[in-house]
Amino acid sequence: MKSIRMRSRATVVQLGSLLFVAGCATYQLPSPAPHHPAHLDAGAAPRRPPSATLAYTSADIPSGRPMAAPAMPPRDSGSPSGSTSQLVAGEGEVIATMPNAGQIVLDHRAIPGFMEAMTMGYRIEPPSLLERVKPGDAVRFTIDVERRAIVTIEPLR
Repeated sequence: MKSIRMRSRATVVQLGSLLFVAGCATYQLPSPAPHHPAHLDAGAAPRRPPSATLAYTSADIPSGRPMAAPAMPPRDSGSPSGSTSQLVAGEGEVIATMPNAGQIVLDHRAIPGFMEAMTMGYRIEPPSLLERVKPGDAVRFTIDVERRAIVTIEPLR
């Protein structure tokens, strides 16, 4: 008696599986309407009209350069050309280098009179300076405040 029940249960399971598979195999998604973006004959998505509320111009899009110089007045660097450029020096650890972007991420100590200790990304000019350092290196660096970029960097031994 048990074997008949088991056979009939197995038959029901097999029959149910067969119907499920057959049902899945015959189901097809309906084609999208001709105006739908997924339709094969549809062109590119229509261009949306510009927003009157969010009317941005190219000047509103942030650039890679900072908007304002620091509040500290530049001091004369003592160069013969008379150019005024403030240089500040700091020490820290290299977290990451991004040679393609000309940037470096440093975890640095406080730079007296300029910036508190923090982890921050900096532009580095020229980007070839990145060849001297790698993540994990302790470094000494110089920031040109006017250019807002690191202009010298050297590993500490």
